[in-house]
Amino acid sequence: MARIPTAIVAAGGIVGGYGVARWTKKRPLGGVVLAAAGAVAARGWQQKAGNATATALSGAYVAAFAGSHPLAKKVGAWPSVFAVAGGVALASWAAVDRRA
Repeated sequence: MARIPTAIVAAGGIVGGYGVARWTKKRPLGGVVLAAAGAVAARGWQQKAGNATATALSGAYVAAFAGSHPLAKKVGAWPSVFAVAGGVALASWAAVDRRA
C-alpha cells in the first residue's frame, strides 16, 4: 500500500482541524485534529528528510495556523484556511514528497 504524501497529511490537518472546530463548535476538538495531523506529518518529514527539514516544516505548519487568523479577517475564513493549507502542502511537497 502506498504511503500518503506528507503534503496531503499537513494540508488535511489544517483544513480538517478548522472544519471540525467549525462544525462541532468545539475549538479544542479541532485543535486535536490539527495537532494529530501535524504530528503524523512531522514524523513523515523526519523519516524522509531528517530533523532539520522536519523542524522547518513543523514551524511552517504552526505559522500557517497562526497566520490564517489575521488573513481570515481580510479574505474570509475558508479562503484563508485553503490558502495556508496550500502553502504548507507546497512547502512539504518541495522539501520532501517530490523526492519520493
